Amino acid sequence: MATTAIRTQSDRRGSTGTTRWRRIRRSESAAFYLFISPWLIGLVALTLGPMLFSLYASFTRWDGVHSPHFIGLTNYRVMFTGDPDFLPSLGRTFYYAGARVVVGVCLALLLAAMVNVRLPGRALFRSIYFLPTVVTGVPIFVVWTWMFDPTNGIFNYLLSKVGLHGPEWLASPHWAMPALIVMSLTATGGAMVVFLAGLQGIPAELYEAATTDGAGWWTRFRHITVPMLSPVILFNVIMGIISALQVFAEPFVMTGGGPVHSTYVFGLYLYDEAFNYFSFGYASAMAWVLLVITVALSGLVLWFARGRVYYAGGEQS
Repeated sequence: MATTAIRTQSDRRGSTGTTRWRRIRRSESAAFYLFISPWLIGLVALTLGPMLFSLYASFTRWDGVHSPHFIGLTNYRVMFTGDPDFLPSLGRTFYYAGARVVVGVCLALLLAAMVNVRLPGRALFRSIYFLPTVVTGVPIFVVWTWMFDPTNGIFNYLLSKVGLHGPEWLASPHWAMPALIVMSLTATGGAMVVFLAGLQGIPAELYEAATTDGAGWWTRFRHITVPMLSPVILFNVIMGIISALQVFAEPFVMTGGGPVHSTYVFGLYLYDEAFNYFSFGYASAMAWVLLVITVALSGLVLWFARGRVYYAGGEQS
């Protein structure tokens, strides 16, 4: 009988402990959902909701004032078969994105390697290279427009000092897009910081062993640095593609798409369709096409990187 009483008391204690544990779990769950609710509300109200409405609007003819009129796939059919500006604007965007990603990633890696050397003042140089990434926006684009001025700009002034005649830059159909690409390279500080973190994560023993075996800097860079940085390179390439394909502010402020439509990229065309021609349905279809292209290119890069990206655990993606 005493044994039965002890078991009953033990069962009660166990039941009380389980109830208390459940209360703690419920309290933690309530706190979790309470804290993430602002983010969830923002995600649904400001991102998912507009995206779903944009998808619906892409199948309509809508001027933003009257009710949307459902027209099926007409916007997409017109875009690929009867729009003279669609493919050219997309081509200019690819031109800008390709040059910006390739040159930007290489430049960021070079800068990271330079500021990774143990020399006095390297913290200052890291700040200098990263500063343009922080200070950006319309004022910076206006300053760059002045710098590219063919008559009074600093670039042509410096070129004249070495006996060269500078181009027209933003006023030339041939030099306007390269000028925008050059300007975009000043924002490589973010990628440089990521590369710098990757470089500092490479074990020094690998370089010491390679140096002992007589490997030169190029051999060390090719067989140690690049494989160990391959996840970082992949990350910067993907982020660069996503950012470059959405280019809008730079040509909008600096060139307005000119001269002669040489910088009339996809983002500008989409903006004009929506806010100048009030074709919100067609602009929504363009936005979804750009999203599909971005996802497809990112997936292509990830597919190409299979077996070429090395991770610390020895696994390869």
